[in-house]
Amino acid sequence: MDFDESPAEVAFRAESLAFLEAQAKPFVVDALGDERSIFITDHDVESRYVKRCCDWQSVKYDYGWAGITWPKEYGGRGGTGFQDAIFRQEEAKFINASGVFAVGLGMAGPTLMAHGTDAQKDRFLKPMLRGEEVWCQLFSEPNAGSDLGGLATSAVRDGDEWIVNGQKVWNSGAHYSDWGILLTRTNLDASKHRGITYFLVDMRTPGIDVRPLRQITGAAHFNEVFLTDVRIPHENIIGQIDAGWGPMMTTLSNERTLIGGATRGDFTEIADLARRTGSHRSPALRQDLARSYTRSAILKFLGYRVRTATARGVAPGPESSIMKLLVSEHMSGQGDLVLAMQGAGGMLAGADALDGGRWQMEFLGQWSSKIGGGTDEIQRNTIGEKVLALPPEPRVDKNIPFRDIPK
Repeated sequence: MDFDESPAEVAFRAESLAFLEAQAKPFVVDALGDERSIFITDHDVESRYVKRCCDWQSVKYDYGWAGITWPKEYGGRGGTGFQDAIFRQEEAKFINASGVFAVGLGMAGPTLMAHGTDAQKDRFLKPMLRGEEVWCQLFSEPNAGSDLGGLATSAVRDGDEWIVNGQKVWNSGAHYSDWGILLTRTNLDASKHRGITYFLVDMRTPGIDVRPLRQITGAAHFNEVFLTDVRIPHENIIGQIDAGWGPMMTTLSNERTLIGGATRGDFTEIADLARRTGSHRSPALRQDLARSYTRSAILKFLGYRVRTATARGVAPGPESSIMKLLVSEHMSGQGDLVLAMQGAGGMLAGADALDGGRWQMEFLGQWSSKIGGGTDEIQRNTIGEKVLALPPEPRVDKNIPFRDIPK
């Protein structure tokens, strides 16, 4: 792999920067500090953040900078993975506004391209790319998080519609989303992985109740979603009835790649914090700083590998679990490190803390990285079975009807 930018990529970076300097500045708001929606605790601030993200996405679409790697027929630029990485690097210097579209552009979009009908692609992809419709993921349930094959939300056909009943949980951004990608149980006589159907659901449909879940950071980024007699048109099925596991794996592979790519691989901010606090003089903390730098570099190179594979037409596979596992380890180690570097000041919070308490929020937020997008244990199972071809764990419930599995 050649890490040097080609003349064409150098020109692309200059073109990206020129666009951003001309168009992004009106969307920059310093007052929000760390703008990631998982850290915003005020509802009004979050609403403004979401609107600003949608407005910025619309500007990018109008100027041809939305969906760098998406095919031109769907409104994208038809570019390469490295061009996408270049644009993201430059965009991050101006505005952090991509989190709202993580599910739509990073998961639902690629799944629709791979498994959707022409009518579904025509209906959903361009509005998604323009920032007109925000998406959420409705997969996990109270008794089916790491093991999605255990999901019990039911969908029963009624003519040209399906009636859905059940509960979902840990649904990021569901409270401001327009559409959701939904997994349901449609066949109790099939095995746990075969009787699942994948739907697209309008979040304004009667019977959908979204309730916030307050996190340790004070934010309510996650939700629980109750579905009571929710009617979904048959035409909103992705793939085939009872065959939603395939589209689901496409979604999850893209999710794990997305999580890895979205993680801050730039060590500059951590090094700056070390200098400002004087913690770089501590031999013990220098060791931790070296580990953090090493993980950052590895994540960057893993990202390059994924983009290279994508440029060659290779869809994300089980190898994405390696990236997701390293991300959670990196965020956990870095969350501890940024607090340790502040010494006793690390015990402060909010306006009394360094940088307005941003690093305390990062410390508190680290724990979700080991669960969201699949737990560390699930990633290790995937790596062992799908990448290293190790014997799988024994599963006594694998090949029996779902209705016969003890609940």
